[in-house]
Amino acid sequence: MQIEHHDLVHEFPEFKEKIHQLKMDNHHFARLFEAYHNLNNEIEQAEKNDLPISDEHAETLKKQRLELKDQLYQMLTSA
Repeated sequence: MQIEHHDLVHEFPEFKEKIHQLKMDNHHFARLFEAYHNLNNEIEQAEKNDLPISDEHAETLKKQRLELKDQLYQMLTSA
């Protein structure tokens, strides 16, 4: 099974430099980025290793990732 990568640089390549800058300069962005990164890794590991998690739990994790991604995108576009 092919695992899709959802890290922010893959999702928003046009913001690569701004992502780096905000991680260094904005503590709130850095915390959200770290939470997104950890959640994304948890989802990817579960998919890659075919870990036994319920569909409901997987959907909850993906919704949380999407909410974080939306917040990060808002910060990227308004900075």
